[in-house]
Amino acid sequence: MKYKFATSINCMDGRVQIPVIEYMKHKFKVKYVDMITEPGPNKILCENCDECLINSIKSRVDISVNNHGSKVISVVGHYDCAGNPVDREKQIEDIKCAVDNVKNWCEDIEVIGLYVDDKWKIKKIC
Repeated sequence: MKYKFATSINCMDGRVQIPVIEYMKHKFKVKYVDMITEPGPNKILCENCDECLINSIKSRVDISVNNHGSKVISVVGHYDCAGNPVDREKQIEDIKCAVDNVKNWCEDIEVIGLYVDDKWKIKKIC
């Protein structure tokens, strides 16, 4: 194992938890995935308009990176999201924007964007 932990800023929707955990564990050869959940996190992180919520997410990312040694963070958007009820194209646009914003938080940490489709399959966006 390269390292034990990865981090995912994921939707609170229970349907996307297991597919994202399995993807991260397999892709990055980690044992654990720290889940930081919010409804529609790609929208929250792209719009960057709720400073208190953004600081809360940053604080949890900081714990995952600095205390658990995570070297990779995924930002997730998904099909049929109640927190960000937009079409696939807008979900992907928000994922890319959110990834760019999260990259500014941590140096030397890989940040990727994932989209979970209507079959609950993961597609890497960036």
